[in-house]
Amino acid sequence: MKKQLFALMLWSATLAATGAVADVSQRSADADPVSAAAQKDSEEAAIQRVLEQFRTTRVPLSQAVATAERLHDGSRAADVNFEISGPPIYRVRTIKNEHVWENVIDANTGSITGKEVASSLKELDREDLAKIVALKWIKQELSDAVQVAERAAAGSAVAGGLIRQDGKLSFVVVVASGDHLKEVMLEPPEVGKQGSARH
Repeated sequence: MKKQLFALMLWSATLAATGAVADVSQRSADADPVSAAAQKDSEEAAIQRVLEQFRTTRVPLSQAVATAERLHDGSRAADVNFEISGPPIYRVRTIKNEHVWENVIDANTGSITGKEVASSLKELDREDLAKIVALKWIKQELSDAVQVAERAAAGSAVAGGLIRQDGKLSFVVVVASGDHLKEVMLEPPEVGKQGSARH
């Protein structure tokens, strides 16, 4: 489950939050030695293409998220991916009430490119719907998770979103750190444990 966001990002390439727990991990190959070696070589090549393109971009992921959230007052980012299938872009999905918007942000200029894709929560598949509904109960923002992940992995975020693993909802942020992409898992504090204090 945790590798879904990472795999999605590789495919497209072919908190300051109190109580958040960060788990930083690097990608490792699976058990089958022959197919694992070929898969690892293929993934390494894709990672290097992503990193090469990402290093030349001028717009950080956090700016792309902020740009998308400003398009619809009060909306929250649900997920964001850096893509290099053409000119480098960020694909950002935001939500508010029953509405979902997907926007493409140019990674070099920060401007919006292409048409906005608008839909309703009713149009999402069951897994995406569950994550977005859960996002409504989390006080932290994706941008908070990005800041924590960038500090934890000493790099710059390339992608981020929510995942559900072992019954727990977590933010996963992929961070470019040196010559590697690292996954950072952030478990938001439970709503009941936050109390009324704002941080």
